[in-house]
Amino acid sequence: MTTIKLHNTKSRSKEAFAPIDPQNVRMYVCGPTVYDRAHLGNARPVVVFDVLFRLLRHVYGADHVTYARNFTDVDDKINARAAESGREIGEITAETTQWFLDDMGALGALEPTHMPRATQYIPQMVAMIADLIARGHAYAAEGHVLFAVDSWREGYGQLSGRSVDDMIAGARVEVAPYKKNPMDFVLWKPSSADQPGWESPWGRGRPGWHIECSAMSHDLLGDSFDIHGGGNDLMFPHHENEIAQSCCANPKGEFARYWLHNEMLQVEGKKMSKSLGNFFTVRDLLDKGVPGEVVRFVFLQTHYRKPMDWTEKKAAEAEATLRKWRALTAGIEPTASAAAAVVDALADDLNTAGVIAEMHKLAAAGDAAGLLAAGQLLGLLSEDMGAWAKGPVVDLSAHEAQLFAARQAAMETKDFAEVDRLKAAYTEAGLEVRMSKTGVELVPGTGFDAAKLEALA
Repeated sequence: MTTIKLHNTKSRSKEAFAPIDPQNVRMYVCGPTVYDRAHLGNARPVVVFDVLFRLLRHVYGADHVTYARNFTDVDDKINARAAESGREIGEITAETTQWFLDDMGALGALEPTHMPRATQYIPQMVAMIADLIARGHAYAAEGHVLFAVDSWREGYGQLSGRSVDDMIAGARVEVAPYKKNPMDFVLWKPSSADQPGWESPWGRGRPGWHIECSAMSHDLLGDSFDIHGGGNDLMFPHHENEIAQSCCANPKGEFARYWLHNEMLQVEGKKMSKSLGNFFTVRDLLDKGVPGEVVRFVFLQTHYRKPMDWTEKKAAEAEATLRKWRALTAGIEPTASAAAAVVDALADDLNTAGVIAEMHKLAAAGDAAGLLAAGQLLGLLSEDMGAWAKGPVVDLSAHEAQLFAARQAAMETKDFAEVDRLKAAYTEAGLEVRMSKTGVELVPGTGFDAAKLEALA
């Protein structure tokens, strides 16, 4: 059996993965807060852990992997959206949850085994909070219930590698008079009449954010499970607090054995920000005509633990590569299993860039069946994602020769007007023009329009 190696944030090292029960490999990943469209950064962990889900299914069998990813559907951002829009909270969360599923489906993400919603697990959260109070790890104060970090000082900080004292000195935490320690965090908070709330031993209220994942993962996966994942922005305080709650509420369990965190996403070398004008959602890209498969391919070119830079150039190059691979694999059945070199690369801490390198080798060798098997292991080249590439394959060699000849002539006459005219026309048709000393290459990009190209003939 293939040995999977994963970088465990908790141990800060790459470890051989050994599941608790090979007949039921269990993974939990923190999902979205559903109040709006998912932006491009939200999609990265979805794709990363979808690839891990696929790898686990490949190694252990599709029926032996349980994957849970939650929806946070009770949150102050949702409350604010309801107040400003005048719409019901349930209407907003139902709509945005479906948006998320549709958009992630367009990126080729399989639906997890379980997709729990926080509002479905309020009784389990209340029971866990009551248990934490009974065990001396939480306390009620002014309608709130807070986790007492001092009650578990020996364990708190093991994921992020910081001491409680260091966290107090450096953290931006909510200052409140009812806290015994600045690092204590909310498990339950009171709700006003216009806020969603549930009855509890501490009055009408709603859960804090961190307790949701602890309660849902415990109910679905048990005291101990194999993998917990999410973006590295969740490592502290969210995942740190999950560990504290879960280990204190279920001291006989281990909670999660392996912790995986993906790095963040940039756009054209800069942090994605509305103020910089480079903030966009997955739906924005899809509506612009960028295929979901292209978005996925761009993501997979960068290792999950490295910052990923989304650029239009990468998207154009990814589209050109996928077009070639789809043309090569058209009408072909994949090999029974991906090549050993492909599986080994993916099993080495999800080295998706290494897999893509192997796919280039398979394409160069003309191994269409092997290329297709490798692509499908990554969630690429599937029939249901290929509608965007079904247009006729355009032979660009004549246009490339024309531009090259024009440039050669211009080098002699020093008159580049015809070269500039052709380059502008090809760019207008959605082609990327690549010129070197040895030749010219025209690469179809996002928005390629074959009709405009025909008009140039």
